Amino acid sequence: MKIQFFDSIHISPPKNKIYSRLGYAENLTVLTWEQRKKIDENIEKALDSVSLKGAGVRIPIKAITSSEIKLSKGIIFKSKSLVKFLNDCQEVLLIAATAGERVGECIRQSSEGGDMTYAVILDAVGSEMADSALIWIISYFDNQVKRENKYVMKKRFSAGYGDFLLDNQKIIWDILKLKKIGVNLTEKYILIPEKTVTAVSGIKLISR
Repeated sequence: MKIQFFDSIHISPPKNKIYSRLGYAENLTVLTWEQRKKIDENIEKALDSVSLKGAGVRIPIKAITSSEIKLSKGIIFKSKSLVKFLNDCQEVLLIAATAGERVGECIRQSSEGGDMTYAVILDAVGSEMADSALIWIISYFDNQVKRENKYVMKKRFSAGYGDFLLDNQKIIWDILKLKKIGVNLTEKYILIPEKTVTAVSGIKLISR
């Protein structure tokens, strides 16, 4: 079980997703050239506050019951929803990505300074960049496992969803040693910095 750390992830900003998070519907919301130019400028400015890092690890599935996933090293996830999600998988892929501390600090500074418009753009950029980093990490592992006639599921499952309780965040945080990339965990299982996400995906054999 070898953890792969990504100390610097460089990806293109998902502009359409950022606009969508800001409430602008593609082909429906009409923006003037000046409005779009201003938003794009703020998005580019916000990107300077983002420093993407991540981690991921493959863990073999030892057994699956109706309500829990048993992994190597004695790791157990209890969740009927996760059992259903990982049906027919040979391995679990645990992943995490963070946009870094600075983007959260800039959000607070902008809010306290009364620039709520920029604070909202910062929030959208931080969230979507962290999410896109997860997609990048999944793609990285997918390219790796193709050599073994396997693939990584594109879908993800996160702690706090359904009956996969939020306290599982502690298990994921421990396994991925997220402190090494500057991510901490509160007593209520909230990840710090705030623009940090973790997820579970599955690895399956390519059927012939």
